[in-house]
Amino acid sequence: MTETAVVAFATFFATISPLDISAIFAALTVGATARHRRAMAIRATLIATAILLLFAFAGNMLLASIGISLAALRTAGGILLLLIAIEMVFARTSGGTSATDEEKLEAATRQDISVFPLATPLIAGPGAMGATILLMANAHGDLLQQAAVIAAMLAVLTVTAISLLLAGKIQQLLGVTGMHVITRVMGILLSALAVQFIFDGIKQSGILGTL
Repeated sequence: MTETAVVAFATFFATISPLDISAIFAALTVGATARHRRAMAIRATLIATAILLLFAFAGNMLLASIGISLAALRTAGGILLLLIAIEMVFARTSGGTSATDEEKLEAATRQDISVFPLATPLIAGPGAMGATILLMANAHGDLLQQAAVIAAMLAVLTVTAISLLLAGKIQQLLGVTGMHVITRVMGILLSALAVQFIFDGIKQSGILGTL
């Protein structure tokens, strides 16, 4: 269970990327009052939590209803996470774990960004949603492991909320270089985990036995 919790925490930390989100949040709320920033940070985290919990408990049911196997989910999820990890290592973004340029431009004209783009797609983005379904599917049939995944998710979301509340101070403390170093390290760890998911999916599919 400890191993599951550690893997889940690392995966959620990499796909949600609290430090990157805090930097974007700081840039988008320059003119907001401290009270308004706090309200948006808390509201966004709660909404994102509700979205990810929905995917955690109903994601597998949805996939089963459309005939997607666990092997296919592991392989596809591993590929998605690998693409995100590559972006993290090279400090690039394509929308998998962050808002696109068009979304940021639209957000700049909004007074309240808690729902869009903060809750989604920044916190509860495609990468986090995919990781949630994948990790819960991996722990299928073991309530303790599933509880560990949920606990890890909530822990990262708590870190995210704290990062948003302290966005300005964190950005000043770490600077751009410091944040990129942390992102690259997490990207390397996520890439290894993603490849393992792909290997497990291919093995479970039975394709190797037919060759």
